Amino acid sequence: MAVFIIGGGIAMAVVILIIGIVVSLREDRSVVDERLGRYLQDDDAALEENVPRTPLTDWINARVEGSNSGGRIAQQLAQADLKLKPGEYVGLIIIAMFGVGFLGFFLGRDSGPLQYVFAGIGAVVGYFIPGAYVNNQKVSRLERFNDQLPDMLNLAVNGLRAGYSTVQALESVSKELPSPISDEFRRVVREMQIGITMGDALENLLRRIPSPDLDLIITAINIQREVGGNLAEILDIISYTIRERIRIKREIKVLVTQVLYSGRVLALLPIALACFLWMINPSYMNNIVEYWQCGIPLFVCGTLMIGMGYFVMTRIANIEV
Repeated sequence: MAVFIIGGGIAMAVVILIIGIVVSLREDRSVVDERLGRYLQDDDAALEENVPRTPLTDWINARVEGSNSGGRIAQQLAQADLKLKPGEYVGLIIIAMFGVGFLGFFLGRDSGPLQYVFAGIGAVVGYFIPGAYVNNQKVSRLERFNDQLPDMLNLAVNGLRAGYSTVQALESVSKELPSPISDEFRRVVREMQIGITMGDALENLLRRIPSPDLDLIITAINIQREVGGNLAEILDIISYTIRERIRIKREIKVLVTQVLYSGRVLALLPIALACFLWMINPSYMNNIVEYWQCGIPLFVCGTLMIGMGYFVMTRIANIEV
């Protein structure tokens, strides 16, 4: 029990450290920095003065931003609306790998040479933790944005019918609607205010928000600007289509929720049971370590089967609309 308490304390310390680093990097920026950095997706200049700099962070930033993956990481962070530079994100991954790896090494210290295996497994898990958080933030933000698209279209259509220009209609969206859609269209309006064309500003928006519905809206706006036509009528039809799609998606989500939660429970149940047995009867579970020629292959096989089962259940519940 003492080992479990100490291990839990180390895990909490690692989590608190990661959260503290993320929070410390989320500082306010000036209006000029926002225009030239955040709204143009050039966060380097915007973050230079407000983020604490050290030789280590400068070295990591220089290596990451100069690599092929730097742009991809920056795009993922922008889609998740996380005010981090690519180098800082890589630093979080390194911290998570060391922290969770040390936790695995500590928990497996009585397992002999296998403690290094536990440390390696912990490092792999730590590598995926920041990525899972970023992906969760990105998916959640994209869902909120898509849910707000019908309201955005209705507001824009009413503005166009009242005599507003397209830019004025987009500006009203940035002022009247809540986040995140207001934040994104505020970026679009500010980009146009500093000289970027509407087409380029909307393309930047689509890179930050990879939504098929948004792509349809932007395509309609660009075509109307080139050949003319009743934009209000087109957007009204698109709004109805998106509303119906959202309604169908919600109905499907209600129907497949039971399958998703059943898959999660079935996947976590063996892991929870193994941890419980390891706490109350370590000698019983140590047979896996003592007879590793048989125990380790069984452990790996069981883990793969659990993962495959969970993957199949999530694919069954993933219905495209």
